[in-house]
Amino acid sequence: MTNLNLIQRQIIESPLDSRLFVSGRAGTGKTTAGVERMRFLLEQGIPADSILMLTPQRTMQEPYLELLYSPERRAGGEVTSATIGGLAKRMCDLFWPIAAEAAGFKNPERAPVFLTLETAQYYMAFIVRPLLDEGYFQSLTIDRNRLYSQIIDTLNKAAVVGFPHTEIGARLDAAWVGDPGQRRIYQDVQDCAIRFREYCLEHNLLDFSLQLEIFADILWPQEQVQNYLKRTYRHLIYDNIEEDAPRAHDIVREWMADFDSALLLYDNDAGYRRFLGGDAVSGYALNETCESQVEFIESFVSSENIIQLSNSLVSAITNQSTGEETYPTDTMEFIMAHFYPEMLNEVVGKIKTLIEEGTPPAEIVVLAPYLSDALRFSIADRLEKENIPWRSHRPSRSLRDEPASNALLTLSALAHPHWNVRPTKFDVMQTLMFALDTDLVRAQLLTEVVYGQKDSRLSPFEEIRPEMQERITYRLGEKYATLRNWLLEYRDAAPLPLDFFLRKFFGEVLSQPEFGFHSDMDAVRVASSLIESIKKFRNAMEPFDQTDFDMGREYLAMLEDGVIAAQYLESWRSENKDAVLVAPAHTFLMMNHPVTVQFWLDPGSVGWVQRLSQPLTHPYVLSREWDPSQGHFWMDTDEVREETDALARLVGGLLSRCKDKVFLALADLSESGMEQRGSLLRAFQKVLSLQGQE
Repeated sequence: MTNLNLIQRQIIESPLDSRLFVSGRAGTGKTTAGVERMRFLLEQGIPADSILMLTPQRTMQEPYLELLYSPERRAGGEVTSATIGGLAKRMCDLFWPIAAEAAGFKNPERAPVFLTLETAQYYMAFIVRPLLDEGYFQSLTIDRNRLYSQIIDTLNKAAVVGFPHTEIGARLDAAWVGDPGQRRIYQDVQDCAIRFREYCLEHNLLDFSLQLEIFADILWPQEQVQNYLKRTYRHLIYDNIEEDAPRAHDIVREWMADFDSALLLYDNDAGYRRFLGGDAVSGYALNETCESQVEFIESFVSSENIIQLSNSLVSAITNQSTGEETYPTDTMEFIMAHFYPEMLNEVVGKIKTLIEEGTPPAEIVVLAPYLSDALRFSIADRLEKENIPWRSHRPSRSLRDEPASNALLTLSALAHPHWNVRPTKFDVMQTLMFALDTDLVRAQLLTEVVYGQKDSRLSPFEEIRPEMQERITYRLGEKYATLRNWLLEYRDAAPLPLDFFLRKFFGEVLSQPEFGFHSDMDAVRVASSLIESIKKFRNAMEPFDQTDFDMGREYLAMLEDGVIAAQYLESWRSENKDAVLVAPAHTFLMMNHPVTVQFWLDPGSVGWVQRLSQPLTHPYVLSREWDPSQGHFWMDTDEVREETDALARLVGGLLSRCKDKVFLALADLSESGMEQRGSLLRAFQKVLSLQGQE
């Protein structure tokens, strides 16, 4: 604890019966104090299994888990690291007899089936597809996967805010002013939500919204449930409370008096998960439950120059500028180009220079409002040509968009011809290129001569004409023969569950030397996430006795329908940390990882400020701060106000995670060929104009 300041030490070593509320901006050492407080509790002999560590989402637990999993930990019980959703799931499982009958499940004697985001969307699609043929959502043009996910989102919003799911449509309708056709859409949303909930109650399915409702409305008020929780957990560490949902805050507020000690950590000016139901207002109100409130002011991350820039920029965004704001000019640098590819060349060139001058790759991040496949490829290709290590993370990216998972799923289809899924030659070519670790030309030649799409035939390499064998190379032919023989042997045996098949295939062939997965750790991560996804899908499907139902084939169909993968921690943990990070801005914020240098791409893009179009849900109207009884309408002025506030929080959050310098990469024409005129760029121009007047 040598690098801690006096206030941190006082928090960490506070009495074992203290309740503390600690606030401060990102980078002021709150989480560090939380981790060290946990270490202190354990060193004082507090049983580990009496400590509850809560965060809004699992990815925020990494600093605590590093301590808990470190070899220096003494043997004993385990600290419970959870989200309020995870705690709700545990309680629903443990007290199922109480929950099942009170919630109205049709078969309370049967075990519950807990749904992931993927399996919830699968069942939502099962319910909504026939309704689409009847004319539901007829006036709406939207991808089906987004339609399913937004209906689920409305159910989740009702659960985390705390209003009945039967009021979703009325709340959305009451705030709408515009095309009357939208009101019919809200009615359709309400009907689909009710049908989905009824289906869950009939078949013992528990999605996130139902788990939380049962925990908050049925189990938490039960004396025996409260006694169990209060006896089990005597000490609480609750980090990033500003990002959690108001229903979580309600439960913690009632629980606080029964903890022996509690440490609540609040990030000022954050609230980045508001679109997911996070409520910074109800989170801050928890300070009333603590005897001591402490604010951290000193930043361990940002230099004084960066803090000055952040204050000036936030003032310009919120139009609260006094005209006296200044910032040191060496904290910000523009990278200008006419065309977008030229701008990316300049960005990578600057990154190369920084690394040559001694900045570690892990201390550099490239941020954009959205990270499209094209942009990700363009940056990655340029970094690889300069031999610069890089990593990327997009939580919303579907597994079907990953080359590694596409290869595994294509091979799965080839191994199960009874699915009647015939991969295209293009898919097979891409799969062979990836799995056999070869180039595009040889993979295409091999595919043309060995693959028959009509019957998924894979011809032996020996039957290829000798001159073609030489072009493909005998070494590649040997690897292909190994892969083909394994698939043919599997076809002749009894089929395995898809996740079992992939584990076996991966271990025996694809991960072996000279095959594509052997040294590609990013591909291994994707494979792990895919297998976990399939396993959860199988677990959700197995309780149902369905004839003519092949889980593997159904899983492929689900991915083809665009259902995204649930968030897997492996995608956050196993990346090469000594590499340049390329990520969307909000993803970087939730990783809570400070760096020395940040590159902001397209500061003139409206994507920095505009929220995604969500015609079936609304993060502000379906929140606790919006009172439907007041008869308010959601107007353009409301949208502009919230966009301005969100942009100020985003900019402040990014700069509080920046140590030395920000590079703003601008092209006259954006990635889509449009001129740059967004609110963020105007704020920079305002700051520059004030600077020039001095």
